[in-house]
Amino acid sequence: MPKLLHLACSPRAASESAAGARAFLEAFRKARPDWEIDASDLWRDPLPEFEGDLLEAKYARIGGTPFSNSQRDAFAAAERLALRLSLADRVLISTPMWNFSIPYKLKQWLDVIIQPGLTFRFDPTQGYLPLLKDRPTVVILASGSDFVTGMNRGRIDMATPYLREVLRFIGISDVRFVPIGPTAGPSEPIHVARDAAHRRLAEIAGRF
Repeated sequence: MPKLLHLACSPRAASESAAGARAFLEAFRKARPDWEIDASDLWRDPLPEFEGDLLEAKYARIGGTPFSNSQRDAFAAAERLALRLSLADRVLISTPMWNFSIPYKLKQWLDVIIQPGLTFRFDPTQGYLPLLKDRPTVVILASGSDFVTGMNRGRIDMATPYLREVLRFIGISDVRFVPIGPTAGPSEPIHVARDAAHRRLAEIAGRF
């Protein structure tokens, strides 16, 4: 059965990024009722800390030395997360923008799965090479500012270029970003932005 992996990156069920994901998934289920939705809530699913044995396992792998038993167990947790991504035919990431970039839980997930020999490798003649196959990916990015019309109130969007580059690094280049914003301030611009984003998300989901 084909699979869509949904990474939910907001701690608030009532967040704008979560609402955008619901709009997308409703349309997606109608268009592809035979697909499995693999939902991962990064605030509730356990994520390993990138320290201790897991960190040492990374350097053991870089140095070409065997894992200890504890390092092998720690690295297995990263392998399970990376496998969950690699088995997905499509990916949906719904996230807020925090302090110009992404929530630390999404950064933690990325730091855990981006490991040598797992999602990328290094070749002395070619440099860094991705190990994952490309797959269509949608990133819903909700922000208090409006990055669609340019009314961003002086804020800089560092989340979009970071996510685009870090996903490309592991092999995922077919990425579409759907911003939702503003999510703060007067109610009318919020409603207009939300409705426009939900319409676009439903349209993308119908042929995703």
